Amino acid sequence: MPEKKVVELIVSGGQANAGPPLGPALGPLGVNIVAIVNKINEVTKAYAGMKVPVKISVDTEEKTFEVTVGTPTASALIVAELKVEKGSGTPNSVKVGDLSMEQIVKIAKIKAPQLLSSNTKDATKELLGTCVSLGVTVEGKDPREVQKEIASGTYDNVFGSD
Repeated sequence: MPEKKVVELIVSGGQANAGPPLGPALGPLGVNIVAIVNKINEVTKAYAGMKVPVKISVDTEEKTFEVTVGTPTASALIVAELKVEKGSGTPNSVKVGDLSMEQIVKIAKIKAPQLLSSNTKDATKELLGTCVSLGVTVEGKDPREVQKEIASGTYDNVFGSD
């Protein structure tokens, strides 16, 4: 039975390199680090500018590897969608951006597999909670207000039959 070593790291999307933390973690396993770095960059380029969890499974006998990409954090996805540096340090008074309902639903669909919610509507309400702490408004409103509107059916057309 071949032995598998698993290395889990957080990398910047599309910008992994053979230096630390990758090189030292993979070097002792005797695999082609450049090939792994290239594969990581290829599979994470859609997440440019975001920190992305990556899992590398290495077969130490065959010297083969498999790269699995996780999903960036909800806050990283929201910040990237807004094209801002980071969330607000004082979210109650300083707002960093405004998302459309379509944008927050798109993020909810990306993040859904990692959320506790069973449908897109609930996943969106969960992400609106993250918007509150980041100082992000949705449709120009406080995210808590949008959560109430979702619950009352205001945006049912956006969710369709979900």
